[in-house]
Amino acid sequence: MKMRKKLFLLVLVMSLSLTGLFASGDSENTIKIGFNIPMTGDSPKVGEGSKFAAELVKNRINEAGGLDVKGVKYMLDFIYEDNGFKPDTAVTAAYKLIEQDNVLAIIGPDGSSQAIPAGGVAEENGTPLISPWSTNPNTTLDRPYVFRACFLDPFQAPVAVKFAEEQFNKEKVAVLYNLESDYSKTLAELFKGAWEDANGTGSVVAFESFGQKDQDFSVQLTKIIASGAEMLYLPVYYNFVALIVPQALELGWDQVVFGSDAWGSADLVKLSNGAVKGDYFTTHYAAAGAKGETKEFIDAYEAAYGYTPDDVGALTYDALNIVLTAIQAAGLTGDLEADRTAIKDAIAGLKDYKGITGTMTFTPDGDPIKDAVVVQVNEAGEFEFVKTLSP
Repeated sequence: MKMRKKLFLLVLVMSLSLTGLFASGDSENTIKIGFNIPMTGDSPKVGEGSKFAAELVKNRINEAGGLDVKGVKYMLDFIYEDNGFKPDTAVTAAYKLIEQDNVLAIIGPDGSSQAIPAGGVAEENGTPLISPWSTNPNTTLDRPYVFRACFLDPFQAPVAVKFAEEQFNKEKVAVLYNLESDYSKTLAELFKGAWEDANGTGSVVAFESFGQKDQDFSVQLTKIIASGAEMLYLPVYYNFVALIVPQALELGWDQVVFGSDAWGSADLVKLSNGAVKGDYFTTHYAAAGAKGETKEFIDAYEAAYGYTPDDVGALTYDALNIVLTAIQAAGLTGDLEADRTAIKDAIAGLKDYKGITGTMTFTPDGDPIKDAVVVQVNEAGEFEFVKTLSP
């Protein structure tokens, strides 16, 4: 009896071992890429845009037989981790993708508050990470394994100031920002400094903040209206824009509202009940009137998902294709650590990469040199191109 049990256990162990070998063999020609994105929380549309754009790329490549890497075809396997738009969850997701899922590279997080700590995890573990949408300088600072597909806030703020001066001819401005968001706070301070450099100390007549859970902004907006401001700058995420702008209009605000790239959600007009129509914001690409490969991406996205992709979707499309281009250039050896490092080096060496959001060459800090654009929300609710802002 004991002999039979031992024989049964031996057969079971051998069976499991063979199963593991076959699974490993199946995965040898699979490229695993992780996505650290917010599919729940305050800004779920951000994660949705990232996932939908990624699925377009994956389906196109897999349906064609896989990604050609130096003559060998690899199927793409994407692992989506929901960070809930929270820093601590983004860190947990990064560790899981790196240590448990053994991904070659990570796309995301999108928001700076999540990308900064998650980028630290990627750097410590030698895993290439590219954030589609994080504009805060600290995301990539002193992190050779961390990149971004978007411009930086130290670029966005001064070019936004220059455009606003020329377009609106105003002197007194107010700024309203989220004190608990690294992105919002940094951009607000950069804009304030650039505006005062150009227009003199005291030209920012109101500099108001709010908290992450706030829903009522009447106190701050009342102060802003009383300040005599001729323009309101809102460097905040679209979900807050959709609350703030209607409240400002109800309180009698009838001046210019100017925003930042975090406005660029497909849900912005709907959530604000159209209150943002006529407003302007800086962003990464303009969907209305797009041409070439950008138009092809938009058409494919609309056909698959029924709405126009926002900037985070377009940036994710670029970020993912940058990683895939780097994999093709570096090749794959099967040694995970070595392959991760080779992919990092290949991304860093990209020159004049033509993405759908612009042509990119990476600086030693992992930041692309690229243009920004200004769009206006037109009466149809589209983000209509106004002007290109160059470095």
